[in-house]
This record gives sequence, structure tokens and C-alpha cells, in this order.
Amino acid sequence: MNIRLVLLLAAAAAASSASAADLTFTPLKASDIYAVGEPVGWTVGLQPWVATPPASSFTYTVKTNGGETVGNGEFDLSKGSAAIRLTLDHPAMVYLTVDRAAAAQVPQPTSAEATEIDAGLKAVLSKNDPGLKAVFDKYPDYCLIRQACAGESRNTAPAPDTRVATLGAAVAPGEIQPSAPRPADFDSFWAGQLALLKKVPVHPVLVPVATSVPGVRLYMFQLDSVGSHAHGYLAVPARKSKFPAMVVYQWAGVYALLPSICANRAAEGWLCVDVSSHDLPPDQATGVPSTYPEIGNSSRETSYFLDMYLRDTRALDWARTLREWNRKTLVITGTSMGGQQSLVTAGLNPGKYSAVVVNEPSGNDTNAALNGRMPAYPDWPVSDPKVAEASRYFDPVNFAPHINAPALVAVGFIDSVCPPSSVLSAFNQIRAPKELAPMPESDHNNLTPDKQAAFLTRSEEIFAVLLHGGRFVPNPSVIAGQ
Repeated sequence: MNIRLVLLLAAAAAASSASAADLTFTPLKASDIYAVGEPVGWTVGLQPWVATPPASSFTYTVKTNGGETVGNGEFDLSKGSAAIRLTLDHPAMVYLTVDRAAAAQVPQPTSAEATEIDAGLKAVLSKNDPGLKAVFDKYPDYCLIRQACAGESRNTAPAPDTRVATLGAAVAPGEIQPSAPRPADFDSFWAGQLALLKKVPVHPVLVPVATSVPGVRLYMFQLDSVGSHAHGYLAVPARKSKFPAMVVYQWAGVYALLPSICANRAAEGWLCVDVSSHDLPPDQATGVPSTYPEIGNSSRETSYFLDMYLRDTRALDWARTLREWNRKTLVITGTSMGGQQSLVTAGLNPGKYSAVVVNEPSGNDTNAALNGRMPAYPDWPVSDPKVAEASRYFDPVNFAPHINAPALVAVGFIDSVCPPSSVLSAFNQIRAPKELAPMPESDHNNLTPDKQAAFLTRSEEIFAVLLHGGRFVPNPSVIAGQ
């Protein structure tokens, strides 16, 4: 490994307070995507409105793939802007965190000393204002000073948040690979599971649901699956025609689904199927423990994700039987765990869809922690060899090679829930035409919703093309930073 990290200071007239909003971080390349051996970094500057240099200095830490620390240091902006530079000799995601340097600790009196100081203060105040003596006599244990007196417990103020910025960059992202190989019997295992699913009659049950969205028919559905039921909402444009289909998979958690997700898509002209991750009616918010990823996680036969993935395929197959579908266009989509389920369903069902559009998919690179990388939700406890082995049968990276339609995959460069190295390890297994939607300033979608523009804009462009009978043609140059 050849890592070079240097800190450069350049003269500049601007200066600032220590407020994070007053600092600017300008990457060497606007895309934040670099080649192996190419300088990576940021120039730290100050906003134009700042006139006074910050009193504090700053510390920084650089990690690769959210795990290994490859550099750290300190800088101040009193003499000008600062530049942080590094080079890597291997593909990786780079994380930079910047914090205010810790302030010097002010000595504090002991409890006994605080009691003595407090008594002296009370004596002086009582002498100058006799009316206070009655108050002090009524509350003899009340301490006037911030430091707790002897025999008194006092909550201390929380430590201040020192974090100024978290930044991300990609070095040869198209070459990041999974931490563990594909199980030798992966395909045969899943072929057996799909064969079991095929033997179970669907038995669809539809219940009409009122909706305020005009021109839309909305239903709750239930389908039989292997040992469980698939649930969700179906929304259909009310006019007589054939429509492109959209199958939506849900993010993590146990909650009631939003009927508006599919109702609004149907208003646009989609035949929309919104699939619950659980064996629960879509309007039900309880009934499954929040710790469901832990259920049966030491065996591929008992993992909670086994039935979830089979329900996902059941819903896709059923959507393809709906008489309102135009038999041409079907897009699979989802965010976070919905993206995870989308990649898996697409890998299990090649030829049954025309596009895959996912945002920050979870569950990828399940053995990441064993390779010094930040793990993704659901963060399988892979220190247990049985869990590590079972997890590989549910890892989207192992389904991705079978995806055979154009795919858009969005990745947040500072995503702390679905780390970018995990997402890219799956993206790089897709052999079909594909496009990356890089979001350099984005943590997970629910943490930085204002940084999701790259995905939201591009996904809606793709949906509009597909809705009107066009074809999604990915732009492969994005991953090279072009």
C-alpha cells in the first residue's frame, strides 16, 4: 500500500469563525471521482462573509471504506486556506472527517472546595442583602456555583458537537469488489427455492381502498407465498388501456405503507404495485419485531430474508399477470432495503423486467466487517462464522450478475447506513448496461434528503422515458468521473 498524505497551507486574506457553515471544502475534481495514484483531496477555505480568523484549529481523519485510518492531522485557517491531499494505490472509497480541535480543559474545584466557595458567596450576599439569608436558610443544599457542591449531584452539560464536516471521494470505484466470494451452490440453492414457490398457488385477494387521488383505483392485495403471504397496494389508472408497470419495494422497518406512493404513480399512468417487506397487511404497522433481521440469521434455511425475497418474486410474477399491464415495460425500484430487494428480485428473475432503478441499496457486501470495511444495514454479526456463511446467500452482490436489464444505482459517498463501498461492490457485479448516480455530499437518504438531487432527478428522467414507451439507455461514463 502506498499512501501519501500531506497538509498544505496557502496564504489567503479571508478568515472565519469556527462555525461549520463558515468553512468551504472544494474537491480537486468536481466529481469527487479519481484514478488510482491520482491526487485526491479538498481545499479548506472560508466563506466570503467571514472577516475574523477562527480562534480554534481543526483536526482531520482520513479512512478508506469507512474502516482503515490512513491519515490524520491538524490545521488552522489563521494564515490562509488549508489543502488536504492523499494518494491511494488501490481502489477504495475515501472518508474525511473534520472536527474542531479539543479545547483546553479548565481546572475545576473539588466538591469540598466548591462547598467552601459556595458558603463564602452566601455569606457575602446575605451581608449585602439580608433578605437572601432567609432564602439560603430555606434551601441549605442549594449550590450557587456551577461546580457541584459536596453531597449534591448535578447533571453536567453534554459535550459539544465538534464535527465540522464529513466528506467522501471515490478512487477507481468501478474496481471495488465484494469482500467474500459467491457460494459455489448459490444458484442451485435459489433455483430450489423458486421451484418451491412455483408450486404454491397465488390465490390473489384484492380489497378496494378509497383514495383521494382522482382517476385511480386503489386496492390492498394479498398473495400466497412459501410459508407466508405477500402484501401491498395495487394502484391502477381508472381509464381503459394497457399501462407500463412499476414494482416498488420498501425500505427497512415495520410500518404501514403509504397508499399515496402507488396512487400518485398511477395518476401519472403507471400500473403500480407497492410491496410490503413483511407478512403484514399494508395498513398495519405492528406485528413483526423491529429486530427481524436477526431472526434465523445463522442459517440460509431460517433467515428472515428467505421468505422476504420469495414474497418479492411472488409480487413481481403476479404483477406480470395483471390484465392492465402493457406486456412491454416493467421497472423494479426501491430505496435502501427496497433497493436491496430490487437488486435481489432482478437477479432472481432475469428477463421479467425492463429496468432497475435503486437508491443507496442496503444489504450489500455482508462480510465487509471481516475485510476492514464499514458494514451495511442490516449489519450481520459476521464474527459468528455461521452467520457470515448464511449471509452470503442473501447478499445482493451475489444476485447482481444475473441482472440483465439496464440499471441505475445511486450511491452516497458519505452514507453511514449503506456505505458506498458496499453499494459499489454490488454495482460492479452487474453485467447489463448500468449507470451510477454519485452523490458525493449524501449520507443515507433519510439523513441528508437535501443531497439526493442526483438520484431524484435522474430516476424521474428514466421513469418519464419508460412511461412514454422509450428505452432507458445508461450513461456508463459517470463512474469514471467524466
